[in-house]
This record gives sequence, structure tokens and C-alpha cells, in this order.
Amino acid sequence: MNTYAVIGAGPSGLAAARALTSRGIPVDGYEASHGVGGLWDISNPRSTMYESAHLISSRTTTEFAEFPMRSDVDYPGHRVLLEYFREYAEHFGLTGLFRFETRVTRLEPRDGGWDLTATGPDGTSTRWYAGVVLANGTLAEPNVPAFPGEFTGEILHTSAYKSAAQLAGKRVLLIGAGNSGCDIAVDAVHHAASVDMSVRRGYYFVPRYLFGRPSDTLNQGRPLPARIKQAVDTRVLRAFTGDPVRFGFPKPDYRIYESHPIVNTLILNHLGQGDLRVRADIERFDGPVVRFRDGSTGEYDLLMLATGYTLDYPFVDKTHLHWRGASPRLFLNLFPASFNGLYVMGMIEASGIGWQGRYEQADLLAAYLDAVETDPARAARFRDRVTGTPWPDLTGGYHYLGLDRMAYYVNKDAYRGAVRREKDALEAGA
Repeated sequence: MNTYAVIGAGPSGLAAARALTSRGIPVDGYEASHGVGGLWDISNPRSTMYESAHLISSRTTTEFAEFPMRSDVDYPGHRVLLEYFREYAEHFGLTGLFRFETRVTRLEPRDGGWDLTATGPDGTSTRWYAGVVLANGTLAEPNVPAFPGEFTGEILHTSAYKSAAQLAGKRVLLIGAGNSGCDIAVDAVHHAASVDMSVRRGYYFVPRYLFGRPSDTLNQGRPLPARIKQAVDTRVLRAFTGDPVRFGFPKPDYRIYESHPIVNTLILNHLGQGDLRVRADIERFDGPVVRFRDGSTGEYDLLMLATGYTLDYPFVDKTHLHWRGASPRLFLNLFPASFNGLYVMGMIEASGIGWQGRYEQADLLAAYLDAVETDPARAARFRDRVTGTPWPDLTGGYHYLGLDRMAYYVNKDAYRGAVRREKDALEAGA
């Protein structure tokens, strides 16, 4: 049986290795860092983790179903999660499949498969694989926007933030919010001289607990239609958290769940206490001064860019992944329509999809690769269906914002349902 390469030993790479090996498909893994865990290993040079980071989805909705966490903490921190991935990899015999401290530098098509070139402790080598699974993550390459003017203080992206000691005594302006930005703002109020947050649009804030339970564990049965869920949850959140406009945020120009909500209401507490303030969008920099679009100004020592990340698969030409705009265009965010032997794991972002959702994605891939090896006719029927029929709607009825960071956003219920249906049809030979 042919061997397949998996690039990355974070949650998605481990899920892919587990799904493929469980069907007897040989795997060679490549990981640029010194061990498993991906970004959850704060000592990984490419990790974007910070000391105060915890899950924003609860443990039971996030963990792999076949390997529950030993922790009973609802929202564990990054150290607990790194240990979890190490235990997962050891339990299923995955650790030994990976070449660590080995960076993939190039993929080139050859003879129906791919030449993979990598550099590691033993130098540079090239090996041929029948297919390659790209699981190197979506949160490693910082998105650094350009602004008019020049700022003479310090500028950091949140990817370079590790601890609040970096903010001590400084006048800090966070540009953008998002979950990481709000976490860092909460860190900053205890250490910085002052903290402001510049935002261009409004946000919805979801508390971690509702009615004494993790909020994402409620309503786990049959999903409500999008418009009904939006109406109900908007009313519930207003009752629990109030109107964020009252705290200085702009009014959202979209409905809840049409962009990723902020799972952090501590930021509202600190706004209410006067520990930080919300500023308008940036117009330009002028030395140490930032000029905002509402005509106000502020003087800062440090700008922290909470401006997100861009997808990055630097070792393969974009044409092979059928890029369209900010992301590859892939069936179920996994298969190129050309079925050229490249597969992308983990290029899904959704509230509550968890690592189990990513494992289900990996299991569909494993089912397809198993068919390629053992029943080519069945694999061909799957390819014909993908290329010959409309692709499933993965939005669940939500109208997501047309932003680059939303380019690969899906609704978890719609996505997991589509993956299950495709896997069932594939295994039935349809």
C-alpha cells in the first residue's frame, strides 16, 4: 500500500495520522518543531500561544470523542492541552510516525504523486508520496495591515505576544478585537500604564457560562434554524451581558454568528470599571500619536496588532490548491476538485466544531484514500460526484461576513452533516 505524508503534528495533523493509520494506510509525518501539539506548544518557535491562553470552547465540545481529556476543567489552559495531545499521540502510536525538527520546503508533482523535500537534523532529502496531507495550521502567518503614516513606538502582532510582562508600564493600543485581542486586553489592564482598543466594527460577546453551565453545551440537540437561533440567542445575550454599545463598541452591522463571537465578557467588566476604553478605527500614525477616524488622538508606546492570520502553504504553488481570493477552493475545505493528491486538513473555522469535527474530516479523507488503494472504482465514483454535482451549502443558513478571515468559515452542524453524508455514500459505494 502506498505511503502518504502528513505535514504538521498539531491537532489536525494528529487527527489525519490517526484516521489514516486506523485503516492501515502508512503515514510519514513531518513537523518543524520538536514535538507534537502545534500552536498549543508555547515553546514551538511558530506557536502563537500566550501564557494566559485557554480554550474558548468547552472541553466536552472540543475533545476527540474516542479519547476524552483526563482533566475535568471546563476551559483548560494551553499546558493541559499540550499534555493531552502528547497523550493522544502516544496512545495511538502516532509520535513515532513524525520526523521532528524537520521543515517541508517544497512539494512538486511527479508520476501521479508528490516529491516532498524537507530539511531536518540529517540534512535535506526528497521522498515521493502517493499523496500529501497539509495540516500545518491556519493560525501561524500573521496578517499585518498597512496604515498611513509612521509610528515611532513599538509594534507587535499578537502572534509575538507571550506574557503581560511585555506590556508593563506601557501605553498600549490594541488594534482589532477578536478573542485573542480581548484576552490580551484583559491581561494588559493589570500591567500596562493604559489600554485602549481600536475597532472598526461591533462584536457580540458570549459568556463562558449560562445558567451555570458552559454556554456551548446548551442546545446540543437538533439545531435551530439560523434566523430563530439568532433571534433567541441575541435576546439571551442581551439579558446576560447587556448591550456592548453601552460600553463603547460600535453597533454590529451583522447578525450574531455571521462572524465569530467573542467568548470573553471580562472585557466588558473592565470597560465598565474604566480600566480600558474603546477607540474608533485608525486614520493614520504620526510619530507616537495615533489619529482616529472620529477626529480624536492618542499617544502610545506600543501598538498590538490583533489583526488575525492569513492562510499559508508556502511549500506548494497556489495553482495546485485552486486558490480563490483568500483561501483555496476545496470540496468540504478538504479535497481539490482536480484530485491531484493534495489534501488540506483543518482549513475549517466554525464555532463549536472542535477537534472531533476535524477528526470526522480526517476520517472522510481516510475512507477515500482507503478506496483509492483497495477499490479504485468506488473512489472514482466519489470523484465523479464531487466534480459533477453542486457542492453542499456549509453555511447552515448564516450569511457570513465577506471578509478574508471568513473565507473558510463554516457552520459546524452543516459541515459535520455534509461530511457524514459523503462518508456514508463513499463507503456504500454510491
